[in-house]
Amino acid sequence: MGLEFGRQYLWHGVTWATGRPTLLLADAATGVLGHVEVMGLDLGLKVCGSARFCTGRYGFAGTCQVEPLPCPWQAEAGSGGQCAGCLGQDEFRFAHQFHKGGHAPPALAAYMSQPHWLYVATFAHAVSKVGTAAAPRRRSRLDEQGPTWATYLAHVPDGRAVRMLEDALSRELGLTQTVRGTAKLGALADPDPARIHAAHERVVDRAIAALADLGVSIVRDEWEPPGVSLALRSPQQQGERAVYPHDLRHGEHGFLVESCSGSHVLARLSSDATHPDGVRYVLDLNTLKGRRITIGDYTSPETILQGSLF
Repeated sequence: MGLEFGRQYLWHGVTWATGRPTLLLADAATGVLGHVEVMGLDLGLKVCGSARFCTGRYGFAGTCQVEPLPCPWQAEAGSGGQCAGCLGQDEFRFAHQFHKGGHAPPALAAYMSQPHWLYVATFAHAVSKVGTAAAPRRRSRLDEQGPTWATYLAHVPDGRAVRMLEDALSRELGLTQTVRGTAKLGALADPDPARIHAAHERVVDRAIAALADLGVSIVRDEWEPPGVSLALRSPQQQGERAVYPHDLRHGEHGFLVESCSGSHVLARLSSDATHPDGVRYVLDLNTLKGRRITIGDYTSPETILQGSLF
């Protein structure tokens, strides 16, 4: 997909389904969903208004796959990020209650019947979560979340059993099942891989012990972070990195992406193109989800770092 200057798009967010970070954008005029490579993306954009629009839903494509489906009405989003029409057709929303005997449409039941993986992931602020992934999503699920370290702990026959184990580890170890993007962002400005790894290993050891007590067969396997995330996950040199100080949901912005982990990127401002050794900024591209943007020769507002005042 080639982005056209002056054209308006609806921002869907970042996916790793292809093995590389890809930005999903829907053409606001046609509703057609397109893909743009995140790495090396030199993007100038202007946010169009303050409204947030529905980004559709995921539909089942066969037994083992899901695919993004844009909102056919391009309607404004409700509190959950979807319009009423897309929410009503979203069969995947029942997945979180499936293991508790909740409603399960046939397509969801078939999807959940395939093998799943149980994992523990630890993020840049040293907070760990327990999670699950269907077998075909074993890698992309973690790639999209952008942890610093992650370990697969068990290969489970189906989605019902794996979610019961997920709940059990949450109860026994006090592990969360979700980590907000905003919580990850600040820590990526100055990551400490050694500290994060030590925290991760402690959680993994406790999780393995808890699973063993439940009679679960352990299949320990380390997740390998994508190469394009290396710069973002590595310790910074003093003064070389900062959290992007402007609200992406408003105004004009311009940046060039150099590294990506999950939906977070390390980028330099387009206005600093003649200064390749300047400061890099950490941004969460999913902040723009549901916003309409116009592509153009836009740049970010002037940025003054606190350190430059002394």
